[in-house]
Amino acid sequence: MEKEHNLVPGDSLWKRFLFRIINRADTRLGKLFDIILLALILGSTFIIMMESVPKLDKKFHTTFIIAEWIISIFFTIEYILRIAVIKNKKCYIFSFFGIIDFLSLVPFFLSFFFPVTKYFLIFRMLRMLRVFRVFNLLDFMNDGTVIVRALRNSSRKIYIFLLFLIIFSVIVGSMMFMVEGGRPGFETIPQAIYWAVVTVTTVGYGDVSPITPMGKFFAVILMLAGYSIIAVPTGIVTAEMRNKRQNLELICDRCGNEDIDDDARYCKQCGKKLA
Repeated sequence: MEKEHNLVPGDSLWKRFLFRIINRADTRLGKLFDIILLALILGSTFIIMMESVPKLDKKFHTTFIIAEWIISIFFTIEYILRIAVIKNKKCYIFSFFGIIDFLSLVPFFLSFFFPVTKYFLIFRMLRMLRVFRVFNLLDFMNDGTVIVRALRNSSRKIYIFLLFLIIFSVIVGSMMFMVEGGRPGFETIPQAIYWAVVTVTTVGYGDVSPITPMGKFFAVILMLAGYSIIAVPTGIVTAEMRNKRQNLELICDRCGNEDIDDDARYCKQCGKKLA
């Protein structure tokens, strides 16, 4: 989130005026600008999806192209203005929203040379995250912070779990290849592994199924294991989220550090005694 100190004291009035409209939603023009921006993001996403429908693209191809040009030009001008009115340009360009803004433009220009890349414009949907600022929902971002922290702190456990799942799928897939003896869907070990992954994740497309009694037995084991496996990452992340929610209540008054252990008596950053 950009702040007023991002402006140089000697900046002209037009820069201050544009900065407030583009980066804030506390004025009527600022809120209107953001609402228009969100509407264009939804419109752009709708156009991209409709272009993938052959009948609609054939009938409204010219309309889609014109609308796509208008929206992309607007986003390009907006991106340039964001860079122009802010003091720390590098900070914005490499920030989360800065990268998202850039990625929402690149596919449009790449489509001049590689037409298929225009469908990557769907990344513009990520700009919908600005809705939290527009409608004063920034408090809800704390929930997102809790989820991100929980995933980051659980990453090692999840990596180990995924490694186990890969090994398990490879072994079961190889055994199914031997048991089914090259029947349709199990002609090769990679195909059998594909079936094992689909089955263990409880997706079960049904396009491939074992025929032999032993193969069906392995399938039953795999399907039952799938339900148990789902609970593992869910439990890991849920436990971490619960801990993080408790830890969010522990904040150092001196330095604002939020990374405090449940049994901590002193802040690990500044050393202040915790209440």
